[in-house]
Amino acid sequence: MGGYVERLQGQDWYLLAPVLGALLAVTYIYAYRKGKKGQKDVRVNRRIQKDVPKVVTMKDIEDLGDKVSYCRCWKSKKFPLCDGSHNAHNSECSDNVGPIVLKRKDV
Repeated sequence: MGGYVERLQGQDWYLLAPVLGALLAVTYIYAYRKGKKGQKDVRVNRRIQKDVPKVVTMKDIEDLGDKVSYCRCWKSKKFPLCDGSHNAHNSECSDNVGPIVLKRKDV
């Protein structure tokens, strides 16, 4: 800018303020929208009970049997039960997710 900024006086800054403010606002809005459009969909649940605000599954402990595996990757076709879909997910994403397994104690 070759010393132009140093030569600005108080009144000059008042004249530039609206222009600089508008430029800043446009830059911010553009960057914000671009970030939203380019943002990867990070939702874990993409298909299960999308019509409810929160997916909750209730089961009675007495009805579980000796052992049951519940899905934690949200990819199971038998959700909430695990069907092994996490194996393909782990291979694709280098992840290490697996089911939660509930098992009765041997008495």
